[in-house]
Amino acid sequence: MRLRPIDLAREHGLSTQAVRNYEEAGILPPAERAPSGYRVYAPRHAAALRTFLALIPAHGHTTAGTIMRAVNDGAIEDALRLIDRSHAQLAGDRSTLEEVSDALRDLAPTPEPAPGTTFIGPLADRLGLRAATLRKWERAGLVVPRRDPRTGYRVYAPADVRDVLLAHQLRRGGYGLAQIARVLEQVRTAGGPEPLQAALREWRDRLTARGLAMLAGAAALDAYLGAP
Repeated sequence: MRLRPIDLAREHGLSTQAVRNYEEAGILPPAERAPSGYRVYAPRHAAALRTFLALIPAHGHTTAGTIMRAVNDGAIEDALRLIDRSHAQLAGDRSTLEEVSDALRDLAPTPEPAPGTTFIGPLADRLGLRAATLRKWERAGLVVPRRDPRTGYRVYAPADVRDVLLAHQLRRGGYGLAQIARVLEQVRTAGGPEPLQAALREWRDRLTARGLAMLAGAAALDAYLGAP
């Protein structure tokens, strides 16, 4: 069966130029050329496009494209490593979400400040962040650790550590710094954890949607790998 670029494009509401771009990027296998010079696609090209579009919600546009290029080049192990990395990130996000949820269950409406227990370097290492990121969050008002009067070093109390952990999770969830600052301020001073609970429920829904998208993407990729 011969397919035209418009046939692939119409199935997904794309432009024919997008289909040609995907082929040039290696996301689709190379097309044959008719004597007139026009591209001629086959069902395998349609399957490749469906697979790519199924992988995007699961792994993101860039990673989905890299997976397809690896598969089309026969580098299956490279493709699987990319998929493993996405699964590992999702598992890490779930673990962090549960850690934050556990912290919220023990969160008092107006926590009293406690003596500092950690510094910026160890805290950044614990979360896999750069110290510069924590300083940026401080400038944005997310968390304001006290300063040691002798050394001038930032000292993070348990409540500060909790706020940094919450900010880290919300940042991964796509929230802006100003929005996170408002939520944390509400948690600290005006209504307890309810605003953050709503944000975490939304983030949990996003993780569930991504997990389901990974299942759909895996099924599409499996079908593509088995296609003639």
